[in-house]
Amino acid sequence: MHAPTARLRLTLLALPLLLAAASAGAQSFATRPIRIITPFAPGGSTDVLARALGEGLQRELGQPIIVESKTGAGSVLGNDAVAKSPPDGHTLLLTTGSFAIVPSLNAKLPYAQQSGFAPITILGRAPNVFFVRADSPLKSGADLLTQARARPGKLSYGSSGNGSSTHLTAELLKISARIFVTHIPYRGASAVVTDVLGGQIDVGVATLPSIMPMLNSGRVRALAVSSKARSPALPQVPTVAEAGVPGYEADNWYGIFAPGGTPPDTVRQLHDALKAAAGTPAFRQRATSEGLVVTLELPDATTAFVRAEEAKWRRVVKEQAIAAD
Repeated sequence: MHAPTARLRLTLLALPLLLAAASAGAQSFATRPIRIITPFAPGGSTDVLARALGEGLQRELGQPIIVESKTGAGSVLGNDAVAKSPPDGHTLLLTTGSFAIVPSLNAKLPYAQQSGFAPITILGRAPNVFFVRADSPLKSGADLLTQARARPGKLSYGSSGNGSSTHLTAELLKISARIFVTHIPYRGASAVVTDVLGGQIDVGVATLPSIMPMLNSGRVRALAVSSKARSPALPQVPTVAEAGVPGYEADNWYGIFAPGGTPPDTVRQLHDALKAAAGTPAFRQRATSEGLVVTLELPDATTAFVRAEEAKWRRVVKEQAIAAD
């Protein structure tokens, strides 16, 4: 047999085996249960979304999905647990936009913010909501801006705590619109709602899932949403940009990360599996109930987005001299 012909035949015979080996290698990372760590308490949005993803993700990866809440230090403990896990795809972090805020509020973190994580995707976005009680004289976001400019420091707003996403959402508005409204920090959204209803503060800022039941009850009224576009959950409520602050945007987003050093092939497999899991009717229904617009950015786009968020919130924290509780 002519040597080139023999080599070609051997190559063709070996090709199916090589392709099979490559395919097996591409699927081999999920060899044991996969943990999704959320850095917030059970029952919250991150926990709900993680569990909603679980069934579809288990089907895609062929392994059980374990959702674990690891709270403390404003999400730092949960982040740290993932950053220090083996970079093999079996431990994931599902967190919120607080991930990009934490570095500006902590002089020293126990993990490397940029190299400690491999961004996989932004699962989706939901706005924060500026709201007032139903009989408030403030009828719109434009009213809020007008009154704040006419009476600097006289209006007050409540957030769920110093350094929270709701706090920084309002402080970004103050910078962007050049207004001064007095901040009153609370521990959680329910206390903000109580004092808005009682007239102790003029305006509340809350995540969409936390305020939606009160909006539906008619006891409070939304002035504006913080997202770039109107929320499908509140299509009648204008954005802050529409109210008179062009370019304003402060989404509350949900991201999924693996430990830094996770192989690119594993990151791609995880992204594909998450995309399939998030495409199920059950997950879409849950996401809609949380006011979430599902986006599922690719890993590179996720990395760029998170870096931009870190820079934005670093500026706000510095300009407004914000410190965490």
